[in-house]
Amino acid sequence: MKKNKKIGQAIAAHKKAVAEFENNSVEVIIGIAEAITKTFKKGGTVYICGNGGSAADAQHIAAELVGRFELHRKPLPAVALTTDTSLLTSVANDYSFEDIFHRQVDAFVNKGDILWCISTSGASANVLAAAKTAKKKNALVIAFTGRKRSPLERTADLCFCAGDKSAARSQEIHQLAYHIICGLVEDSLYQ
Repeated sequence: MKKNKKIGQAIAAHKKAVAEFENNSVEVIIGIAEAITKTFKKGGTVYICGNGGSAADAQHIAAELVGRFELHRKPLPAVALTTDTSLLTSVANDYSFEDIFHRQVDAFVNKGDILWCISTSGASANVLAAAKTAKKKNALVIAFTGRKRSPLERTADLCFCAGDKSAARSQEIHQLAYHIICGLVEDSLYQ
């Protein structure tokens, strides 16, 4: 019975988080999708970063955009800054872990590009450093967080906050949100 209760609690928390998303975040998701669509139309690139599960989400988003989400179409320029292990480990070793994303942003991101930052805490030092560097380069910063009024939210141009104390629930809502965004972008560009 204890396991059944734990499962029920997780499902109930997920449903609550989805309801919160539906009631309070539809407009920001539309705004993010429109910004990404505009960037692609102007020849820009979307770069994505995050740590741990958010690093996996960065790779997932890039795969949906470069590969495909639901439509067979041309690839869209998206890069997960979480995948080059030689670069990540050399920068972390020679500089610091805080520098692993901001050095890539400094090297690759240009005005008109987007940096999509994912941090459930909204306070990951390396993600914040990347966001600040992107802002200096006049790139648009999108944030996905799990905590309201976080440092990352204050730095970003557009922020979707899943708003759940649990990183797991926030990541579940992030996945729902970025799948919706990928669908909206595909529809805007190819329907």
